[in-house]
Amino acid sequence: MKLLIVEDHILVREGLLHTLKKLGDDIICKGAENSDAALALLEEEKDAPYDLCLLDLMLPGLNGIGFLGVLRKRFPDLPVVILSALDDNSTIERTIRAGAAGFISKASPSEVLLHALRTVLDGDVYVPLSFQGKTVIQKNGRRKRGIGSSFAEQYNLTAAQMRVLELLGQGKTNRQISELLNLTEGTVKVHVSAILKSLNVDNRSMALLLIKEHKSNKL
Repeated sequence: MKLLIVEDHILVREGLLHTLKKLGDDIICKGAENSDAALALLEEEKDAPYDLCLLDLMLPGLNGIGFLGVLRKRFPDLPVVILSALDDNSTIERTIRAGAAGFISKASPSEVLLHALRTVLDGDVYVPLSFQGKTVIQKNGRRKRGIGSSFAEQYNLTAAQMRVLELLGQGKTNRQISELLNLTEGTVKVHVSAILKSLNVDNRSMALLLIKEHKSNKL
């Protein structure tokens, strides 16, 4: 498993590299001090892609949010987790809306960091406990209908879309979904676009948060 840390402070970066090795014996961690260095590593190692990128929000030059947008376009299957000293709700919401698969406060202990990364590597979305349960992915005043109705009925999703959404929730890529469901990648992309439109969200991370919130409300 390959992890990339993008952090400009060398002491912090070295500390993170050391901590992330606790995820397992087979972990390969590399560090980059800015977006240019990170992009160079990602391009050089396309044949053996990274499994996760831990990205500092306050980078010199192109900041974390800006670089996240670049990564979403050039490496759409790479989960990106934001690491930041700014951990207010608006900052967390902004990063998730931009496509981050998780957010970790720099005030968090190493155990929380490792738990968050394991969560994202398992295909889920991680946000701090203080932020969980907040309805940040409902836009334009739209409200969910009764919790008792099924998720498909709530958002008018077809059976095919629900099958795709279930696999999205497992962290599958478009290619993997196409192979599992015997569909073309183009068809999967059409389904994903329709799902995001029905859920009224901008990206997969927000869709996964909505599913997670729905499940927690049913408990």
